[in-house]
Amino acid sequence: MAQAKAAVLAHLAPDILVLSGLDYDHGLQGVAAFRDMLAGQGHAMGHVFAFPSNAGLRTGRDMTGDGRDHTADDTQGYGQFRGQKALALLSRLPIDSASARDFSGFLWRDLPGARLPDLPAEAVEIQRLSSTGHWDIPILLAPAERLHLLIYQAGPPVFGGHPTRNRLRNHDETAFWRAFLEGQLPMPPPDAPFVLLGGSNLDPYDGDGIHSAMQALLAHPALQDPLPQSVGAMLAATGLSAGHSGPHGADTVHWPDAPGNLRVSYILPGAGVQVLGAGVFWPAPDAPDAALLGPPDAPLLRHRPFWVDIAR
Repeated sequence: MAQAKAAVLAHLAPDILVLSGLDYDHGLQGVAAFRDMLAGQGHAMGHVFAFPSNAGLRTGRDMTGDGRDHTADDTQGYGQFRGQKALALLSRLPIDSASARDFSGFLWRDLPGARLPDLPAEAVEIQRLSSTGHWDIPILLAPAERLHLLIYQAGPPVFGGHPTRNRLRNHDETAFWRAFLEGQLPMPPPDAPFVLLGGSNLDPYDGDGIHSAMQALLAHPALQDPLPQSVGAMLAATGLSAGHSGPHGADTVHWPDAPGNLRVSYILPGAGVQVLGAGVFWPAPDAPDAALLGPPDAPLLRHRPFWVDIAR
């Protein structure tokens, strides 16, 4: 299956690729192996990078108030083991890893206006905001020119045993970027062009979660929304998806059952970045490249790859 996914991504031939759901390991051997698969499919991406993930990071404390301290939910981010379903960056362009910043240790309680649930005091004391990670990774466009990638992957809003924790945390993982861009956090925003990208697990209009967090980020004056769309997503808006309020063509994930297809992943260039084009790889069923996604009733990728082209 990994080879088939590599074939899809090689077909799209990105200069920069952010992957979620790829386990983090020592030495980034898993990421490097996938990079080699891409190269074997004819698309070389010579640079890989990842910070350690909060997923599966044990705390030794009861983080949900259920009287246990050893479950996958008693970690900094849900995971059966450290680094499960983490983030990774692959790039054709050099990565300025020495200047990369990892905000994943930022405590949830320290976010201005944090929507903290009713949790044990010992959990609030150490609970990080990021379920996976929040990063600032500079890409070297030229010796003195950098493009900052603001990367994250939020947890799902409806998940786990606590009734409200993940819904509120999902909101605040996206609200973090608004506070960051507005200079409300100890970490200053980058002074070079940037692109914010990743999975918020939150549609602006439909499905679960507190939609206002995504709506506010999309409307932020420091960002622009190229609104990537596809013909395939438009055609797939049947059943539950047909009643959604948001634009069907902008959906990035195929969930034929509840809650239906949604837009849950984003690439939002900074306001000063010139956007040349955008799209979602969700071809119509009769398109020549539709076979890359596998059979419609059992697609290879529920989350569709999507892209934004920008001028250097």
